[in-house]
Amino acid sequence: MPGTRKLGRPTAHRNLMLRGMVTYLLENGQIETTVTRAKDVRSLAEKMITVAKNQKPNKLAAYRRAMAYITKESVVNKLFNEIAPAYAKVNGGYTAIYKMGPRRGDGAEMAIIRLVGMPVVTSAAKKQAKKPAKKVEAPALDNK
Repeated sequence: MPGTRKLGRPTAHRNLMLRGMVTYLLENGQIETTVTRAKDVRSLAEKMITVAKNQKPNKLAAYRRAMAYITKESVVNKLFNEIAPAYAKVNGGYTAIYKMGPRRGDGAEMAIIRLVGMPVVTSAAKKQAKKPAKKVEAPALDNK
């Protein structure tokens, strides 16, 4: 249950951190964090996916509920148009946590949390998507 772990932060900071991590997880498909943070993020991300899935009677209310938590409108659109339809026939278990071992600096147990069955967006793919393709014009041929 989210909210039972304090994560060493004041309430407002903890809530904003978790909102940002859920947004980043839904945007990229996976994140690397500590195990305790991953467990809180899993709970909140699965609730957002369930909100997007169960929006039959009133789509606007579900959309507004997701927008109230997720910090980017583009991620909410992705949630409703790509992620929720992919999990339409699945009841829960949308995320998986993989433990990686201790972090080198302080020994905190690290983990990767990812959306099950969704493609992962890497930073290289993001840069490639942002760059417009260069237009190369063919030299003019003079037929004499």
